[in-house]
Amino acid sequence: MAGRPNHLRWLPLALVALGGAVGAATREGTSLIIPDASGVPVAIAIVNVLGAFALGYLYEAVTRLGPGNPTAASIKLLLGTGFCGGFTTYSSLATDSAVLLSHGRWGVGSLYAFGTLLIGACATFAGIAVASRANARRNSPEGARR
Repeated sequence: MAGRPNHLRWLPLALVALGGAVGAATREGTSLIIPDASGVPVAIAIVNVLGAFALGYLYEAVTRLGPGNPTAASIKLLLGTGFCGGFTTYSSLATDSAVLLSHGRWGVGSLYAFGTLLIGACATFAGIAVASRANARRNSPEGARR
């Protein structure tokens, strides 16, 4: 059964399901803790930006493990597809933006939508940069002495 694709195997499905459940629960908890600001659901923007950073960091860190590494594949499924997939919610971002626009809040709705996407893209690059620097320090002769 080793030749079966991941979507037909139990372990990869379980990793994604576990990560997704924890990610969705974390998003909901964050939404309950962070109140809306003047009718703008800032919690959704925050989780999407944090998730974008985490995916950037994860991408860089897992890439360093090597393409055929089974640990890397499991980490990607559990944390990338599962947790970050459940934690982030661009469908809610789109819905919240549409609600703001439908209530005549064009400036706020547009800033909310495009601002979150732009900051999220920057957060992804920041996550890649942070992981790359951490990896460089870890692999440097000075980092090995610490």
